[in-house]
Amino acid sequence: MKNIAIIMGGYSSEYKISLISGNVVYQFLDKTKFNGFRIHIFKEKWVYVDDKDAEFPIDKNDFSTTVNGTKITFDCVFNAIHGTPGEDGLMQAYFELIGMPQTSCDYYQSALTFNKRDLLSVLKPYGIKTATSYYLNKGDHIDTTEIVKAVGLPCFVKPNKSGSSFGISKVKTANELPIAIEVAYKEDNEIIIESFLDGTEVSVGVINYKGIVTVLPITEIVSENDFFDYEAKYQGKSQEITPARISDEMTKRVSEVAKRAYEVLKMKGFSRSEFIFVNGEPYMLEMNTIPGLTTESLIPQQAKAAGISLEDLFSNAIELALPE
Repeated sequence: MKNIAIIMGGYSSEYKISLISGNVVYQFLDKTKFNGFRIHIFKEKWVYVDDKDAEFPIDKNDFSTTVNGTKITFDCVFNAIHGTPGEDGLMQAYFELIGMPQTSCDYYQSALTFNKRDLLSVLKPYGIKTATSYYLNKGDHIDTTEIVKAVGLPCFVKPNKSGSSFGISKVKTANELPIAIEVAYKEDNEIIIESFLDGTEVSVGVINYKGIVTVLPITEIVSENDFFDYEAKYQGKSQEITPARISDEMTKRVSEVAKRAYEVLKMKGFSRSEFIFVNGEPYMLEMNTIPGLTTESLIPQQAKAAGISLEDLFSNAIELALPE
C-alpha cells in the first residue's frame, strides 16, 4: 500500500474550492491500493488532518509527519491546490528538490501556465490563436483611450495570475475601465486586458491516460451571467453541456489545438483549457493545470462522459507520477 499525501488549501482566494477538490480525491481514492492523507497547506501552517480533524504538523525537511510517536512518510503527493503555491510552480519546485513524486506538471510548466500573458506568448508561434490583448502593471499610467483603441469594447479585464475567475470584469464602456482595473489589482499586480470574443465557449480537458495523451469529451459553457465567472462556475449560474453542441469539424479542430498545447509545453497530469470559437476557429483564453476536481467540476464531468470513473482518474494520475 502506497501512502499518498493529498495537498489542498493554498494561499489564494481559491482555497475553499481546493479543500472541496482535495476531499473528493480523498473520498474516491482506491483504498485497495492507497492510504490517503489529507494535508492542509496554509501560510500559517502545513498540517496532516486526520478523520477526527486532529492536526499534526508537516516536517518541511522531508514532507513527513509524526502521529503518536510514529513517523509517516509519503510515496507520492496528489496536488489539489488551485492557485498559489500549488498551481504556480512553488510546491512543484519544493517537491523536486526533496525528490518527492507528485501528480501535477513540473514547476516550469506550472509557473508558465499560471501567467496568462506568458502562456499565450509562448503558444502563439505554434499557430494557437488568442484574443488581442493589452498589458498593465501596478503603477503604470492608465490611458483609457489607448486601451479602447487597442482592444475595443466590450473587453475583459483580468488579473494575470489568478483562477476561478476572481477579479475578472467585463467592461462595456470606457468609464468602467478604471474600476475594473482596481478590482483586478486586488488579486494581482499584473493585468491582462483582452478583446471580447463573441462565440461558443468550450472547455477542453487533456490528460495523460495510461501513458497516452488523451483529449476528454469537450464541455460547452453557456453562462447566465455576462461570462463564465465565479457564480457561473460554482453556484449553478451556467449550463455545462458535455459533449459540446459543436460540429465534428470544430470538435476535431479544438481537440488538436488543446493536445498540441499540452505536448508543446511538455505537460503532465491534468490540464483544462478554455477556448472561444470565432468563425469556426478556436481562440485560447487560458490553461489550468490544477483544474477543479469537485464532483460538479468539468474534468470529472468529462471523464465520466469518457467512461472513466473518479477512482480510475485519480489512480491513473498517481500511477503515472510514481517512479517505474
